[in-house]
Amino acid sequence: MTAPKSPADCETMIEVRAGVDQVDRELVALLVRRFGYMDAAARIKADRMSVRDEGRKAQVLDNVAREAEAAGLDPKRLRAVWEVLVEQSIAYEYEQWDRTRGA
Repeated sequence: MTAPKSPADCETMIEVRAGVDQVDRELVALLVRRFGYMDAAARIKADRMSVRDEGRKAQVLDNVAREAEAAGLDPKRLRAVWEVLVEQSIAYEYEQWDRTRGA
């Protein structure tokens, strides 16, 4: 399979969609890795109450907003995407914490 064209080089919607599909595959692979860290966190945290850490959540969202702005993207848009990602990560970590401890 050939690599998709860069966004600037796309001339058809088929090329655009091929690029989007490739990026989605890459994002899924990265999310699998990210959720692996949630597995590790669930294994390491001794107390279920420590799964939700609002201070860390705020730090993650601030980091993403800074990175987005530095890359020329709307920080509010990416912050909104990461809000959902972080909440899903927390929910997953609770499930893993409960599963590994038989709760």
